[in-house]
Amino acid sequence: MPSADVTTIFYGPIINPISLTSYSALPRCLLAVDALGNVDWIVEDVAPYELQSTLAAKGKPDANVVDLKDGEFIIPGFIDTHTHAPQVPNMGTGGQYQLLDWLQTLTFPMEAKFEDIKFARSTYASVVKRTVNAGTTTCCYYGTLHLEATKILADIVHSLGQRAFVGKCNMNRESPSYYVEPSVDSSVNATRDLIAHIRALSQSSAAADQEPLVQPIITPRFAISCTDDLLMELGSLVSEDPSLRIQTHISENLSEIDFTLSLFPSASTYAGVYDSFGLLRSNTILAHAVHLSEDEIDLIKARGSGISHCPTSNFNLSSGVAPIGHYLDKGLKVGLGTDVAGGFNISILNAIQNASVAAKVCSFQARDSSTLQPAQQEFANKALSIPTLLYLATAGGAAVCGLENQVGSFAPGKSFDALLVSVREEAGNGGLWGLAGSLSSDVSEDERKKLLEGWLERFLFCGDDRNISRVYVQGRFIGGKAFRS
Repeated sequence: MPSADVTTIFYGPIINPISLTSYSALPRCLLAVDALGNVDWIVEDVAPYELQSTLAAKGKPDANVVDLKDGEFIIPGFIDTHTHAPQVPNMGTGGQYQLLDWLQTLTFPMEAKFEDIKFARSTYASVVKRTVNAGTTTCCYYGTLHLEATKILADIVHSLGQRAFVGKCNMNRESPSYYVEPSVDSSVNATRDLIAHIRALSQSSAAADQEPLVQPIITPRFAISCTDDLLMELGSLVSEDPSLRIQTHISENLSEIDFTLSLFPSASTYAGVYDSFGLLRSNTILAHAVHLSEDEIDLIKARGSGISHCPTSNFNLSSGVAPIGHYLDKGLKVGLGTDVAGGFNISILNAIQNASVAAKVCSFQARDSSTLQPAQQEFANKALSIPTLLYLATAGGAAVCGLENQVGSFAPGKSFDALLVSVREEAGNGGLWGLAGSLSSDVSEDERKKLLEGWLERFLFCGDDRNISRVYVQGRFIGGKAFRS
């Protein structure tokens, strides 16, 4: 039976990811959101003359319905599986550097400023608002090494209603003297303090069968910045609490890999370093993974860890091109990340666009290579289709975050984390070319679907925050162009 407390019912075009190769384009869908912010029921095809009888059958004959206009449609919210909140002020600078020099020259000096609580509060308030308005309903945030500043980040995320994982960087070596943790104990104790703080935010607000909106995440910055004993303590911490997610970096840059292996001579691979300390698990998020060996791919698959593909950053810092198609063929979980400020855009739309380019670069390299390519491959060395790109930005990211049962697509019982997108002329985006048709005209079902699919493709490649009218998290309207106006 449907819930007695449906609060919002949407009628019109809805796009729903199904798999890496397909999505549902539903031009005349009826979707109900209950009072808890969950999808209550979905009727996929309701003709206008059937609307009232369908509502009556659901026990809602007098319900107020949000009737979407031509050029508006709803998709699941974007999931950013890797970004650095304190680096946003640096966005758009430093593209002349590679990773290790970029950290020393620009990144560590900026992050060190977050010792100033006033600076942290004003900066993070702007960062989170911008990220929400860009359509990111779930975000994996790195903070700095500062406990109080990272608490502020978590507080702001919670107050604005975004879904997020927030972590304090663990880093007790190979960092400047002005920006390094003094000891293993101080790093671990601050991490425990942050975990308790974040969990207290949501004690009374989460439904029994759902995870809280804001959650802590263990964040060893990368292996280079952590001593063996710090990684060992963090491994012990997550073994005590299997629900804790882990986020870190892996194999972003060739010099980084060489340096990592020199610091951990007993490990044969970068992935093996994390695995040796119990940090490679089913809820570990590994950012970049540009240069994984086949042994590492097999190990990551065996542990069930996920990859955050950050193509904009990988291009911008000259790190390389991650073979995401190969990882998908191997069955790895993959989502998208902006990796600001290595990446120069906070929008997952930009990550989608560069993921498309990166896959095409891989296809060019394979075409120009004299080596034989495997006969059985669905994604490797090929362009990524629209269904694949949409899936990576939504349901794929949900799986990487361990939230696949809660967000990433629309189904009864899942949270309504969604974007109301407009490709209408009044959205004001001169780079997105209009509607090119109307769903309300007398056309066939196939023609309506093709029109809707065209709107989606134009949005993914030419859209920006002007086209994101409303942002919903757990059914709550929290951002977007209509929220700001």
